[in-house]
Amino acid sequence: MPEPASYAWRVLSVVGLASVVVGLNTSTLNVALPVVARHFGASSVASSWLLLSFMLANCVSLVFFGRLADIFGRREMYLIGLSVFTACGLLAGLAPTVWVLVGLRLAQGASAAMMLANSAALVTSAFPPRLLGRGMGLYLASFSLAQLIGPTAGGLLADGLGWRWVFWFNVPLGLACVAWAAVALRPVARHGGRERLDLPGNALFLAAMATLVIGVSLVTESGWGDPRVLALLGAGLVALVGFLGYERRVAEPVVDPRLLRDPGFGWANLAAFLNAMARFSIVVLFALYFQLTRGDSAFAAGLKVLGLPIGTMLGSSTVGWLTARRTAKSVATLGALVATAGLLVLLPLVVAHSGYWPMGAAFVLIGWGSGVFLAANTTAILEITPGNRLGIVNALRVTIQNVGVLLSTAVSLTMLAVHLPPELRSGLFAQRVGGHLDPALAPLQDGYRDAMIVLCSLSVLGLAACVVSSRVLGPLPAVDDARVCGSK
Repeated sequence: MPEPASYAWRVLSVVGLASVVVGLNTSTLNVALPVVARHFGASSVASSWLLLSFMLANCVSLVFFGRLADIFGRREMYLIGLSVFTACGLLAGLAPTVWVLVGLRLAQGASAAMMLANSAALVTSAFPPRLLGRGMGLYLASFSLAQLIGPTAGGLLADGLGWRWVFWFNVPLGLACVAWAAVALRPVARHGGRERLDLPGNALFLAAMATLVIGVSLVTESGWGDPRVLALLGAGLVALVGFLGYERRVAEPVVDPRLLRDPGFGWANLAAFLNAMARFSIVVLFALYFQLTRGDSAFAAGLKVLGLPIGTMLGSSTVGWLTARRTAKSVATLGALVATAGLLVLLPLVVAHSGYWPMGAAFVLIGWGSGVFLAANTTAILEITPGNRLGIVNALRVTIQNVGVLLSTAVSLTMLAVHLPPELRSGLFAQRVGGHLDPALAPLQDGYRDAMIVLCSLSVLGLAACVVSSRVLGPLPAVDDARVCGSK
């Protein structure tokens, strides 16, 4: 029996507020990273892991907690995740060392996955069909709101109140959300007997992603030729091949790589992966750029990167109008084209150390194209998916996109440091620059050039994959015994 509309809006108020809390957690630290790194005297590896730890834990545990919620209950999983997330935020501001803070960020990433794996399902189960589209749209808009507020808030908090408040400001919001969720959310029916946890698959996925990301992050200090880097990257690739091979044989996989045999589906997800790699790290890259190379405060840097989330919100809001006139596949290609154009405009501006306003215009282009591409490509994938495969298809789609997000940050931060002499790499992200770039850090410009060349190349490849997918994307075959799993 459908829930009354009043309950649906209460559920939306819970998951919307929680999504803002989670989104602000990441977007504020993207800008405040140098301030936090300076407080701890953190190495470049430790500094990068303040961001990567959250992304890694979230990426590898999202599907796992989606399955676990089917067994133990969505309301219970959501409340546990929200409570742990809030407690870790409080403890983060008390962290005595940078590596303790990294550990707390890992716990926050996992607890955020407990929430994000269940948010859409809670909204879907609460809303009547006639209101579901509106409710889902408002739920997704909460992430855009966090992206819009986060950079400025992160800079303002770091400059005005100190690094601890980058984590503490979220705690009152989290506590309010826990209290409201406990009152507002009703238990959701469980399906425990039918779901199995693919523990070996989850372990292999964790091993693959962790070793690859650790290997890439060590390049910042040690260079690509370091034996530890080569060993970790090799081990990560072996674990990834093992994971894919195992998942093809297991009855209820973490994600089902066999879906990628369909050409259109495979190309569409490759486009999503490449576009995530090409564009996700732009905010953190340029928040650092304005602080490290131009001597801006964290607050000023946060203001300067606002064109990206503003463009993304504008792009997301126009997708409905565009898809009413063109197919989702062609709209996704348009978004990828505009975002690629924005990156190609930004590249020479970075090389020439140009003024801000041309860069700000490029940020808006990148954001608009990204917002259009993500919404339209997701629609193109899911609209050709049979109802009995939506869960597993969405799980694979989200996992591929999250891997792209994780690798985007790891590779981009690494590219910045490789041109610097070894003695300057370690404390790169903790540097304090007063108005002009320190001559000793001049090679940092080469790092930005190379990072932008890599991102532009990935975006061009993503655009090509998008064009191919738009030509071959067709309905996926229905499978009677497909399980609904993954990101809910």
